[in-house]
Amino acid sequence: MTAQERLAEQFEAHRTHLLHAAYRMLGSLSEAEDAVQEGWLRLCRAEAAAIENLGGWLTRVVSRVCLDMLRSRKSRREEPLETHSPETGAHPAADGGGGHDPEREAMLAESVGVALLVVLDRLKPAERVTFVLHDIFGVPFAEIAQVVDKSEAAVRQLASRARRRVAGGAPREPADTAGMRRLVDAFIAAARAGDFDALIAMLDPDVALRDDTGGARVTRGAEALARRVCGRALAAQTAVVDGGIGAVAAPLGRLAYALKFEIRGGKIAAVERIADPARLAALSLHVPFIPAAPRYSAISRR
Repeated sequence: MTAQERLAEQFEAHRTHLLHAAYRMLGSLSEAEDAVQEGWLRLCRAEAAAIENLGGWLTRVVSRVCLDMLRSRKSRREEPLETHSPETGAHPAADGGGGHDPEREAMLAESVGVALLVVLDRLKPAERVTFVLHDIFGVPFAEIAQVVDKSEAAVRQLASRARRRVAGGAPREPADTAGMRRLVDAFIAAARAGDFDALIAMLDPDVALRDDTGGARVTRGAEALARRVCGRALAAQTAVVDGGIGAVAAPLGRLAYALKFEIRGGKIAAVERIADPARLAALSLHVPFIPAAPRYSAISRR
């Protein structure tokens, strides 16, 4: 085995972690793969034998690449569906196997948490990188300071600010928030599974769904609403919407619409579907629970 082949094998051992971290920072699978690929290219140009902590070194390098990509991104572009072509000379390990797969990205978004991706997208670049590295992957503040080129104290402030913007405060309803979340989770699951009877059981008979798509449309009655949503809500996930338990739908991590619920007597009494881009941008969105990720080794200072 040549030295280059050994280096590629070592890189491959870290690729999954790097891709998952980069995806949370960028919210785009193809961009995350590009960032990981750039990490491989920089490793090829570095004195690999002098790197004591390869996983930490790669985490730092890929995180810096992600930060630069976030800072240079003027507006969120739609994810292209064409085949992803790695840069000439990159090792196949760097791109995870070639073409871009929308189904793979949808599964990755679901595993990360589509609501989390939506909220992370509203953070400033340094906040997003700091939050992902510290709160999700457990990287110490001293190591993150090297990535974002700030003092450790400044990084702690970034993390605190990001945490408030992601998790927010407690929902404003004085009632059983956990019970509301369970009901909304059950509603989404029943809609996704196409379970008409389960939907009827959790809806108030006089429930109304208001939808701002194509003019204000109203669907009234439990059966009519159940028929409309049955078999849908595939990309929806519970979130805190304007201070109350609601949901967001974000295929591939891109916010498509939000749902606000009114719950009375343990049943859903009203639903508002918000899809207008201006209204979506004005919503206050938070994630009630942050999906955990495996902790990773500290970033090497070498």
